[in-house]
Amino acid sequence: MSIIMNNLRNIAIIAHVDHGKTTLVDALLRQSKTFLNKEMIDQICIMDSNDLERERGITIFSKNASVHYNDYKINIIDTPGHADFGGEVERVLNMADGCLLLVDAKEGPMPQTRFVLKKALAMGHRIIVVINKIDKPDARLDYVLDKTFDLFVELGANDETLDFPVIYASAKAGLAGLGEDLSEMKDITPIFDTIIKEVKAPGGDDEKPLQLLITSIVGDNFKGRIGIGKIYNGKIKAGQEVMHIDRTGHMKKFRLMALMGFEGLARLDIAEATAGDIVAIAGITEINIGETVADPANPVALPLLDVQEPTVKMTFLVNDSPFAGKEGQYSTSRQIRERLFKELETDMALRVEDTDDGRWIVSGRGELHLAILIERLRREGYEFQVMMPQVIVHEEGGKKFVPYEKVFVETPDDYAGAVIQKLGSRKGELKHMHSSDGISHLEFTIPTRGLFGYRGEFLTDTRGMGIINTSFHEYLQDPGGWKEKEQGSLVASEAGATNMYGLLALQDRGVLFYGAAVEVYEGEVVGKNARKEDIRINVCKTKQLSNMRSKGDGVTEHFDQPKEMGLEDALDYIGEDEMVEVTPKNIRIRKIYLTEIDAKRALRKS
Repeated sequence: MSIIMNNLRNIAIIAHVDHGKTTLVDALLRQSKTFLNKEMIDQICIMDSNDLERERGITIFSKNASVHYNDYKINIIDTPGHADFGGEVERVLNMADGCLLLVDAKEGPMPQTRFVLKKALAMGHRIIVVINKIDKPDARLDYVLDKTFDLFVELGANDETLDFPVIYASAKAGLAGLGEDLSEMKDITPIFDTIIKEVKAPGGDDEKPLQLLITSIVGDNFKGRIGIGKIYNGKIKAGQEVMHIDRTGHMKKFRLMALMGFEGLARLDIAEATAGDIVAIAGITEINIGETVADPANPVALPLLDVQEPTVKMTFLVNDSPFAGKEGQYSTSRQIRERLFKELETDMALRVEDTDDGRWIVSGRGELHLAILIERLRREGYEFQVMMPQVIVHEEGGKKFVPYEKVFVETPDDYAGAVIQKLGSRKGELKHMHSSDGISHLEFTIPTRGLFGYRGEFLTDTRGMGIINTSFHEYLQDPGGWKEKEQGSLVASEAGATNMYGLLALQDRGVLFYGAAVEVYEGEVVGKNARKEDIRINVCKTKQLSNMRSKGDGVTEHFDQPKEMGLEDALDYIGEDEMVEVTPKNIRIRKIYLTEIDAKRALRKS
């Protein structure tokens, strides 16, 4: 089926994390009567199809869907809100001609709204503002609208863009309207009507030679690599011969195995598609993101997609702990290397380099970006180790330049002093501060390195009531004078199962990470020391058994709840002499040199 271009709209939905964009897409899909299978109908958030996304309540991977409304086809792209997944955001915005900017009716535009909106404005997209969650009891509609306007001005929007249409909505209830009164809203159709009225039809010419830019890659067990992208010019037919132009300009002919369009969330085979539409193609084995599929008779490449460089790197290596190979399905260097390089096909913001000693340096857009990758690998059955995150340093004219972040903090006034003091000690500079309704709003610039390990402290300092968001600022000169790791570790001195008798005697030394009956090995970090140095302790120590008993012995002893270290906690915690062992079943922190003798030898050599 061929779609008339004037009846086509391509729109991206952009918003801060947890402002309801995935819920809104669900409402649009359901109310447009678009075909959905039973599994999707039963899901709470149709678009959050990945387990990690559902658990964290965030969108990590962009997704395509389409709805039919009256005689129009609307292609919808759900984008990530985290700046760490900016690689996804930048390329999917290339497919859109307009954007729905979703803003929470209480919180207003948040820092990471700024990141995606800035990209959309730079591309000249028409922005429709949707103020969502207006049914909240503490909604501040006028305040939120004013703040949104201020953000547009701050980002340099022109007069035409500043005259943006506004829709009020409750995506959860499936209601929207041009006015603020929820009782007068009947359904979600005002959003469809505004999209058709405000967003222009995609450009392009059916009569020109074919040009299709690939912006996403997905795998399929039967069709192999599937490339998803927008047709900029020409027509494309199932089974036709096309020219693939790779990133170096090399050309090679292929015949399409399949041509697919989107219907709801499903990919369905179609016979033909025209300029402006978003399609998926199969049959080009070596296709990658950012490459062009063109007419074989007149192949012209489209500009390559430009993505910001990574700012944080980690060293990945094969697991060589005493528990190696016991908990993971894939643990060899060949398997881990293949999987890391496979990720490059779908993640433009990631970099992977081989090292001379059989390790890999993996670079990404932030700690969260790399932590999500590690979590996905362990859930797929991979077992490996990672070292402490490090910032990527650029050298120019003999000077070191390091990445800086903009940090936006909201915290009750009582805790603002602690936040300012902590970030100041980490080379942060307070740029802006104001208080309203007992909440302090703080803005800092800080070296990315200064944020490592801070999120846990932030939650403690603000009693869990603070909100912190970061986005990449720019590369600036390294301030230097960094302190070494401030906490020492409690390290297991022998292998075995932890014993309550040994743990009770040691809990005053610091914070323990394990309870009783947990298998540990020599050199594994089992707790955080209250002092700065490391201490080797025996958590497997058992009570000497005898036939002597005393009344009430041990009854009064209390064991504190151990602190469970998740993946991000562990990455924040480790120092330069420690690693995180990642397996499908466990996250362990360990010393690089497991025995005390090996650690002393390494210290002498250095």
